[in-house]
Amino acid sequence: MDEEKECRSVDSCTNELMAICGEEGIELSWDRRKLQGKPCKFGVDGVCCRICFMGPCRISKKSSQGVCGADADTIAARNFARMIAAGAAAHSDHGRDVAETLIMAAKGESEGYEIKDRTKLWAVAKYMEVDTEGKDQGKEEDVNAVALAVGEKALGEFGKSHGYLLASYRAPEQRNKIWDELGVRPRAIDREVVEIMHRTTMGVDQDYENIMKQGTRCALADGWGGSMVATDLQDVLFGTPKPLRSEVNLGIFKEDHVNIVVHGHEPIISELIVLATQDKDILAEAEKVGAKGIQLGGVCCTANEILMRHGIPVAGNFLQQELALVTGAIEAMVVDVQCVMQGLADIAKKFHTELITVSPKAAIRGVRQMVVEEGPNAYKQVKEIVLLAINNFPNRKGKVRIPQESYPMIAGFTDESVMYTLGGSFRASYRPLNDNIINGRIRGIAGVVGCNNVKVSHDDIHLKVVKELIANDVLVLQTGCAAIATAKAGLMTPEEGAKQAGPGLAEVCETVGIPPVLHCGACVDNSRLLIAATQVVKEGGLGDDISQLPLAGSAPEWMSEKAIAIGQYFVASGVFVVFGVGLPVLGAPNFSKYLFEDIEKEYGGKWAVEPDPHKHAQLMIEHIEAKRKKLNLKFERKLLDMAARRELEV
Repeated sequence: MDEEKECRSVDSCTNELMAICGEEGIELSWDRRKLQGKPCKFGVDGVCCRICFMGPCRISKKSSQGVCGADADTIAARNFARMIAAGAAAHSDHGRDVAETLIMAAKGESEGYEIKDRTKLWAVAKYMEVDTEGKDQGKEEDVNAVALAVGEKALGEFGKSHGYLLASYRAPEQRNKIWDELGVRPRAIDREVVEIMHRTTMGVDQDYENIMKQGTRCALADGWGGSMVATDLQDVLFGTPKPLRSEVNLGIFKEDHVNIVVHGHEPIISELIVLATQDKDILAEAEKVGAKGIQLGGVCCTANEILMRHGIPVAGNFLQQELALVTGAIEAMVVDVQCVMQGLADIAKKFHTELITVSPKAAIRGVRQMVVEEGPNAYKQVKEIVLLAINNFPNRKGKVRIPQESYPMIAGFTDESVMYTLGGSFRASYRPLNDNIINGRIRGIAGVVGCNNVKVSHDDIHLKVVKELIANDVLVLQTGCAAIATAKAGLMTPEEGAKQAGPGLAEVCETVGIPPVLHCGACVDNSRLLIAATQVVKEGGLGDDISQLPLAGSAPEWMSEKAIAIGQYFVASGVFVVFGVGLPVLGAPNFSKYLFEDIEKEYGGKWAVEPDPHKHAQLMIEHIEAKRKKLNLKFERKLLDMAARRELEV
């Protein structure tokens, strides 16, 4: 293996299968990236404009304006805002599908779906202003009536003509005042996406700050709207996750089993696949073809969804999706929406794997499409897909090459489960967390989220940033592919996590029985982190707004437009957010200054970019320390970077 390939990933399973791909001429995302050559600097810096066809226009020292006169700041702001719109649309469309599924479940129109968390349903009904007076959680007809009203109210949030998003009022009172003063409280979810597309059309909004005002409102419509709807209604339908043990990495597959991978982001279909793979008649069919059972595994955020509710093991994160097929052991990969590479189609043809798309929104040319229509026949259609995978078991081509490594992990931390873990059934509270932040055992909290990116060594920056944070007593909350990265390194078990955590954090984690890195779900579940931060504020002792907390956010290996939407709704909620890899705004000096400095005066949060993992983590730690100082939280424990910690090791 050449030097470049050796640095492509820090994950051993990934490197093992990449070596096979090199020997057999199987092209992966890393190879396609290399064929692209050096990326266009105009695009990287965000100063290429393709909005009208008088261009495309590129801003440089030679040409400081586009044909219409738009400068670098206007162009970069338009591009940035459009990324927010795309990210918000993806998360919010996910939420809409879940709301429609809830309505069908409440009406009894879809087999396989039911209301699994009635307590959560009542909690959601309260903030959605659905009347539950006189309704009994123990009566099926009452539960269905409330679920129907909640589902319809949720759908209304996408296109309402008056008022503001109801979930936005869940934020701290001080945060609500800031949004109202700045005029950025989100209205209808779809309206905010549409308005960005209008404002950024040629010849409309041409002031970068004004463009970002709408960018902020749209981002908030994602975090405090579409994403929150998706997360809450999924908990109602499929159950609110609780901490559980499972496994992670490509070694989860079994040679003597039918192996099925679910990949994408919406758990609506994957929940039915879980149900089908546990059906006695389906399992009997697997035995008929010589298999000992069915092994289900997930990739990306569909993986996180079925992991945290059912303990289904995770095969890998974004950059491992192609490699799952290279094991030669996958009978079917079932994909829904988002982060699904078209390159899967070519790799599937080299093996026996059936690649199947199930969403009408996401077809791949030349790939089998089996659209699962939400409704009374959905479960029947899903069983047909599982049976197709079973009947494909005897068709395996060549050698099966499943890596031997998989790792234990604990997943399923939510606002509800954290409160229970800290206080028990009768004293569920954030008080122990706040007290340990105040006394300094926990220096602060970091949300480390996001994707993988072929521009950097797979998982490497995630791991280095997280390890440095926990070494300095910072509790880390994770979602998405970032969570899968650290789980593969063992950091989501109390045993391994305690070895690498600082003394204060390790002491708290040992007492409570949690790892120092908490798996909080899928990308859409970043809304859980917003609610957790709000709970810390409400518990008291750490200020009256999210912006005052010793808290920082990070997306070390981001690649998706969804990450930009997430970053902006955290900044607008008062959080300091650091991105690795880069940010497509650096060619616009005034707009960059606004994001990195001036925006903090408005929202209390701001952006930063730092590709170096050590500097990245230190920016977050320095911010946390600055917030502690403002809150007058003093503690004598010295902060250590990873170099200093290595010197202490025996």
